[in-house]
Amino acid sequence: MTCTFCQIANGELPAQIVHRDDDVIAVLDRAPLAHGHVLVMPMAHIETLDDLPDALLVPVLGAVRRTSIAVQKALGAQGSFVATNTRISQSVPHLHIHVVPRNKGDGLFSTRLIWQRKKYETDSEMAEIATRIGAA
Repeated sequence: MTCTFCQIANGELPAQIVHRDDDVIAVLDRAPLAHGHVLVMPMAHIETLDDLPDALLVPVLGAVRRTSIAVQKALGAQGSFVATNTRISQSVPHLHIHVVPRNKGDGLFSTRLIWQRKKYETDSEMAEIATRIGAA
């Protein structure tokens, strides 16, 4: 199977590149949640955030931060939304981090993404889950 994002990184497929260096490439998403929606990804084929080597944490996440600042400045956005999926809902099995420009009242979560919150039943349930995650 050929990875679409590797093909973009290797120049085999066209993309609107907003940043490129030895470690990272950032391109406009072809199906954006908002104009200026950017995908930031490592040049190397790495499937998920869980697989990202420590040596690439600063290059990749630094590029995400710089992209967030850039989309806000370039588009006059009030903020940004940054997210990645790990396996579930990951449309391409190559780590990619979404940077979406945001403005108050843009409707991103009310009409496009449903982010339903679930409360913990008790404080002790919350504490138990925190303990389990911390131990893992």
